[in-house]
Amino acid sequence: MRLDRRVLVFGGLAAMTLFPQFAAAQSNYPTRSIALMVPAAAGGPTDTVARLVAESMSRTLGQTVVVENAGGAGGTIGMARVAAAAPDGYTIAVWHIAHATAPSLYPALKYDVINDFDHLGRITDVPMALVSRTGVPAQNVSELLTWMRRENDKVTYGHAGVGSASFLCMLMLSKELDVQPRGVGYRGTGPAMNDLLGNQFDIMCDQTTNTTNQIKEGKIRGYAVTTKAKVSSLPDLPPLDSGPMKGFEVSAWHALWAPKGLPKDVTDKLVNALQVALKDPKVVERFASLGTEPVPAQLATPAALKEHLAAEVPRWGAVIKAAGAKGE
Repeated sequence: MRLDRRVLVFGGLAAMTLFPQFAAAQSNYPTRSIALMVPAAAGGPTDTVARLVAESMSRTLGQTVVVENAGGAGGTIGMARVAAAAPDGYTIAVWHIAHATAPSLYPALKYDVINDFDHLGRITDVPMALVSRTGVPAQNVSELLTWMRRENDKVTYGHAGVGSASFLCMLMLSKELDVQPRGVGYRGTGPAMNDLLGNQFDIMCDQTTNTTNQIKEGKIRGYAVTTKAKVSSLPDLPPLDSGPMKGFEVSAWHALWAPKGLPKDVTDKLVNALQVALKDPKVVERFASLGTEPVPAQLATPAALKEHLAAEVPRWGAVIKAAGAKGE
């Protein structure tokens, strides 16, 4: 037994001698910048959330967290890159509810949304707002819904790709109204908003992080929010649930992921940096101005995110199946 212990100790010392860079990488992480993947175009709501969190995490980790945008195919292009990256903590991702819808929309998905990622924690649950170009002939939500029923497939709407929060919101709304508006897909609602401002389509259901300032500045028209309570940043907009669409509720939750297999100390540092960011006064204040807030600390954990995702996949799978939706 003594010999076995000596061999074991020698083996451990030898490994550290032969691979000192490995041992150092684990204890000193991070020693270089970290890539934060956003699977949508720059300028959109998820990009906004990611950049706010990245700035705070950079201060905690002592290294720059650099946002990289890779939109397309409902976010699956960017998340596939994350799944295939080395599990060393230098590639992470902020994505949202679309991660839960991907398995139902893309049968040939090249990754498992649960088992091919390390789940680090949720960030925020963002309300949605139903908006239109200013030329739509409706002054309130009741008039808008009446107009949608009357015009039906003549109505056009923008979304950030099949499976995105903006797509799901319009999918549910169209089903409730029994109408078939024509969707126009983008690589994110950042570019979609630009086209809405340019009167290229009629309506959109998008996160308050992307719509609040535009509504307040009168550049687009806001009608309602998709939460059961009013949103503080948009107090004049009623919840759809409180009027003609009882029970209607959609929010775009965001979370932080990494490739499967992170070392525990790396996971711990990233989770800690995330939790610090969610308490950062600058992040809290900016989130509030955009109609959202950080999730409670108990939800910003690996276990809580994995449990939440496991529940969301079948929930949205049923909605997507009933609508017969497919990925682009």
